[in-house]
Amino acid sequence: MNRRTVGSEQERVAAAFLIEQGYEIRQMNFRCRSGEIDIVASEGRYLVFVEVKYRSSGSAGDPLEAVGKKKQRQISRTASVYLHLHGLSGDTPCRFDVVGITGAGHVRLVRNAFDYC
Repeated sequence: MNRRTVGSEQERVAAAFLIEQGYEIRQMNFRCRSGEIDIVASEGRYLVFVEVKYRSSGSAGDPLEAVGKKKQRQISRTASVYLHLHGLSGDTPCRFDVVGITGAGHVRLVRNAFDYC
């Protein structure tokens, strides 16, 4: 299986997990010139931008540690484009979550993983 296929499969796993947690999935794989957001969802009053990280083994490190400052800035810029394209104001309560998945099938969610950059 190639990396894109594995990534898409893990994003579906993450979406199913989020639904179990009470999230409503709005869009998968929002893309624009700024980048991509794996999952856009709603939870309560929040519009949530979710990054999904998968690691097949522990040798590559914790998947939750893979969202550094550069990736956070890219996700933040892309979220701004999403808000603009969907006619949402900057006052819309937003949050950035990260879902980490390991090869053993362990799924972890970090709500409010980082602030807008």
